Formats: sequence, structure tokens, C-alpha cells
Amino acid sequence: MAAHAYSVMDSYIYRFALQQMALPLETSKVSCTDGGGLPPAAPHEFPHLSEMVIEHAMKPGYDYKDEFEFGLDLILDGLERLRA
Repeated sequence: MAAHAYSVMDSYIYRFALQQMALPLETSKVSCTDGGGLPPAAPHEFPHLSEMVIEHAMKPGYDYKDEFEFGLDLILDGLERLRA
């Protein structure tokens, strides 16, 4: 169980840190009209992802960093259920 817990926590935290470094510093650098910075084919191939980016992530006040704590809580709650 400890190895599973370490692996999932490491993967989540490491991936989040990498993604934070790759995201634009300002959302104004990414245009809503071009699919929110998704690859050109992505809005048609991934309509739900495109909708999330345009309707949520590109809106004023959305901060991707705030999502880290939400995801971490989900992981910790799941590990706690497995432990019990």
C-alpha cells in the first residue's frame, strides 16, 4: 500500500509541477478564439476538453494552481479509504 501511495502522490505532484512550468504566465497570452492554446485539431477532436478550457480555464479568476489542492484532497481521501 505504501508503494502505491508514494507512486500516485509522486506522479501527481511531479506532473502538476511540470505542467505549471509549461503553462503561460498570463492567460492573456492564450486566445479563447484559437481553442485556448490547444493544438489546431484538438478543438474538433476533443470537444469536451476544448469546452473546459474555453468556458472555465480561460475565464477571469480561474487559477490552475488552485486545482492542485482539490486534486490532492481527492487522492488523499482515496488512500484513506483504502487504508481503512
